[in-house]
Amino acid sequence: MTLTIQQSLIIIAVVALGTVLTRFLPFILFPDNKKTPKYILYLGKVLPFAAIGLLIVYCLKNVSAQAAPYGIPELIAIGCIVLLHLRKGSVLLSIGGGTILYMALVQFVFV
Repeated sequence: MTLTIQQSLIIIAVVALGTVLTRFLPFILFPDNKKTPKYILYLGKVLPFAAIGLLIVYCLKNVSAQAAPYGIPELIAIGCIVLLHLRKGSVLLSIGGGTILYMALVQFVFV
């Protein structure tokens, strides 16, 4: 299916409008001269942890402890992430290091 020029322009306009709205809406709703509502501050504190928990569940949902490699690469990578984060305190280093280790394990060790 090929889009017409008009359809392509409409899609681009809608995506651009959505991007602009999501970028500017928080500044319009919560300007610097007004106090931020308590529920927004609360959400800012709890949502990052909820998102990480959701990602962990999503990433581990298809891991089987009953079939080889029994989730061993995932457990090693999670351990690496935890140790790196406790040792260095860098989220980027922890996630990057764990991802690289996991990819190396599934490509070269647990083939």
